[in-house]
Amino acid sequence: MSIDAPVPGAAAATGETASQHKTVLLHEAVDALEVRADGVYVDCTFGRGGHSRLILQRLGKKGRLIALDKDPAAVAAAQSIKDERFRIVQSGFACVGEVLEGLGVNKVDGLLLDLGVSSPQIDEAERGFSFRFDGPLDMRMDTSRGQTAAEWLAEAPEQQIAGVIKDYGEDRFAKQIARAIVAARTGGAIATTRQLAEIVAKAVRTREPNQDPATRTFQAVRIYINQELEELSLALSQCLDLLAPGGRLVVISFHSLEDRMVKHFMREAARSDTLPHKLPVREKDVYAPKLLLVGRARRASSDEIYANPRARSAVMRVAERYGAAA
Repeated sequence: MSIDAPVPGAAAATGETASQHKTVLLHEAVDALEVRADGVYVDCTFGRGGHSRLILQRLGKKGRLIALDKDPAAVAAAQSIKDERFRIVQSGFACVGEVLEGLGVNKVDGLLLDLGVSSPQIDEAERGFSFRFDGPLDMRMDTSRGQTAAEWLAEAPEQQIAGVIKDYGEDRFAKQIARAIVAARTGGAIATTRQLAEIVAKAVRTREPNQDPATRTFQAVRIYINQELEELSLALSQCLDLLAPGGRLVVISFHSLEDRMVKHFMREAARSDTLPHKLPVREKDVYAPKLLLVGRARRASSDEIYANPRARSAVMRVAERYGAAA
């Protein structure tokens, strides 16, 4: 984890960066935060800054925005924001509590997590996230540390590979794919995205409509390499502790496993004691909910999906910290 000094200057930039990344549910997510002019907010997944820029537009002079991202390229992109109210931190969101403590921040008025992979990450062949481009089989969000997908596939036991593809990719051909990967690596390293995609294509007997047979495997390996579900679990509990009364937590997920985790977390935190009717209990002894659910899960509109097909799987959930805002 490293912290960059705030970038001095005037107002924040208003548009997306040159990477052509399209932020999913941009206005819906920032609207859900109910940004206060003097509030303190955290964009836990800066990406290419779409949400951050809109939050800055709605903050007043005394407001503050802290953004996190583990991807060095995202941190570099954040340098284009010339605003003294803004600070970028190179860190995964699983360390959000530690990051804020280091900055002297105890409570915030809102946290936003956009769990999707950004378009530049997908479209840059050297990142290895997509089977559409031939490149090194990397898949790390933070390219400065950790094991690459190629390194893991070179040594992981067949049973573990099958478990990852089944659990994170929900692929019914997980065993066959894992067997094919282990067989293929005996003839040399599986070093590129095209190699892995071709191995999977041969192992999968039937194809889902409009989906490449390698889709689920690439998704599963990426989730495993970056420990995405483990990071999300760690981050959610920290977000709850960091929220000031009346503060909002907004989470956009793109995978059923992520959304299920967010839904269950918010529902559990919004649950109060269920006691028998007319049981004599003092009010101060009754367990009060920590979160209030705000509306229903929201998806991208048909117009947004038409303009940006990657938005089709996005699900946004919103919850508010119990208690009146200061």
